[in-house]
Amino acid sequence: MNERALPASPWLWSRTTDVAVFGGSAALALALVPLSPVLSDGGALSAWGFLALVVAVDVAHVWSTLFRTYLDREELLRRPALYAGAPLACFTGGVALHLVSSAWFWRALAYVAVFHFVRQQVGWVAVYRARAGERSTVDRAIDDAAIYLSTLYPLAWWHAHLPRGFEWFVEGDFASFAVSPTFVSAIGVLEVIALSVYAIRAVERGVRGTWNCGKHLVVATTALTWFTGIVATNTDFQFTAANVIVHGVPYTALLYVYAKERAADRPRATVASTMKLGFAGFYGLLVSLAFAEEMVWDRLVWHAHPTLFGGTVDGEELGRIAKAVVVPLLAVPQATHYILDAVLWRSKDARSSAVGRAQAAALGFTWRKAG
Repeated sequence: MNERALPASPWLWSRTTDVAVFGGSAALALALVPLSPVLSDGGALSAWGFLALVVAVDVAHVWSTLFRTYLDREELLRRPALYAGAPLACFTGGVALHLVSSAWFWRALAYVAVFHFVRQQVGWVAVYRARAGERSTVDRAIDDAAIYLSTLYPLAWWHAHLPRGFEWFVEGDFASFAVSPTFVSAIGVLEVIALSVYAIRAVERGVRGTWNCGKHLVVATTALTWFTGIVATNTDFQFTAANVIVHGVPYTALLYVYAKERAADRPRATVASTMKLGFAGFYGLLVSLAFAEEMVWDRLVWHAHPTLFGGTVDGEELGRIAKAVVVPLLAVPQATHYILDAVLWRSKDARSSAVGRAQAAALGFTWRKAG
């Protein structure tokens, strides 16, 4: 008799928690967008906006991957080549690329980041689909089309309207090439069709008694926040608010639940030591690491927030060789997060180790005997 992970309910954690995490993060993001004239410096991120949105959400969620990887000795021993090779590859590849062209470095990192953001939404939808027992290839095709087109249209529109009042990382990181308005319009039509088909399929299943509300929430908020942050608005504050909150908050919530599961399973492990302080210890570590990282970035490279990190706005610039080493080195946590996130949450891991079982539990699955 084998064991398998089965969903305890249609929700990842609970209806209240799921709605708060996915719906609440989107509601907060969309509420901040129209407040840009009041909360930003002419559309630019103020010091507090940078601290609240970039440091405490975006960069902090990157560091949360530690609880799934480098703070877990059992996991490190299970895949040592991956955990040693990923940061090394990011650093050496980054140095080589930056030496050729800093613009190429940032462009490559920007497009990998975009892919990562899109794929995370696809992943959430896939989890909800699995929980609802939607095994049909038709369901997967409809879901994927809804997410990919809801993100592709804003991205195509962005490329067709460069320069914008915001960038992904730095000015000019997106390739400037002619994108036909006809092509963008066609993508927009396809998005409307995909979302319409998705809605029809949702109603059809609902009439039969299956309302996958968590999945519908993820699809709807993805379409709404991507359109709002990229197409409907044009400031750095609005883009950042709409972009990072719905990405960083759910992932951080997932890692917190995962860390609690691992701490309960291994009470003497490093993860458990941190989790003794509960969410305060978990999140406090993330914010501390994120603040330290951004301080080094600002003191050595950006010189943009002296009120937060010290230094001056006209700080000394690094030389070409020094920058080609320092910038990729500082980007290692982020780039490594992109790589690891692509492989860490695969369902096959849930059958291969105690770590995988904690992963399954973090996604709301329970272990039962299967005949």
